Amino acid sequence: MWNEIDQHMQHWIREAGERIRDAFQTKLKIETKSSPSDLVTNVDREIEQFFIERIRQTYPTHRILGEEGFGDTLEALDGIVWIIDPIDGTMNFVHQQRHFAISVGVFQDGVGMLGYIYDVAFDELYYAEKGKGAFVNGTPLPPLEKTSLDRAIISLNATWVTENRRIDPNVLAPLVKKARGTRSYGSAALEMAYIASGKLDAYITLRLSPWDIAGGMVIVQEVGGIVTNLYGEPLNMIEKSSVFVSKPGLHEEVLAIIQR
Repeated sequence: MWNEIDQHMQHWIREAGERIRDAFQTKLKIETKSSPSDLVTNVDREIEQFFIERIRQTYPTHRILGEEGFGDTLEALDGIVWIIDPIDGTMNFVHQQRHFAISVGVFQDGVGMLGYIYDVAFDELYYAEKGKGAFVNGTPLPPLEKTSLDRAIISLNATWVTENRRIDPNVLAPLVKKARGTRSYGSAALEMAYIASGKLDAYITLRLSPWDIAGGMVIVQEVGGIVTNLYGEPLNMIEKSSVFVSKPGLHEEVLAIIQR
């Protein structure tokens, strides 16, 4: 069954990517949601509806959790659930036409079985099936090696080390000082793909939704990465949460600093 779903998904996600690239030539309809920086476009909505139509036609008993609200209202991840972010990094999509991704995770009874992150602009498809490894465009991703903070590049939005409503900026500031470097790409899905492929070592944020991380969680865990909240606890995949993704070894070191 999972092989069949994977074949469908790889075909659908590349078709969706082609539709997004075609949209570069058109005028976007841009709206704001919760704040001026929380954007949604007609393309976000159209791509989510594209996936939902394909899934419902092919797997009518499966349920869907989507960012733009065209899927089901879920209180638990019983059965097979597709968790979809049609465009993760919409601000980048609007302003830069790069550094955004399609993100899809397929879960069975709360366990991530398949994960996909498609970097549309660069035509890079990261994907994984639980227990069978992770890949990018067909090339296997090697297991992640342990690293330490002084050798690490951490993805961290500057919001969390300046005055904000969610965390004392002094909690994460020591990481900025001790890490080899910091980055922020504006797409949680891509940042998780970069950890899985060794381009980044850790990613920390204070508030994400399940669709931001569902695909990336499966991929990162398949190469030995660790995905928790900021307190080292397992994520609840039907609620918003802080997220801490890391290579092994580094995860423990960073948690020790945060929890001081």
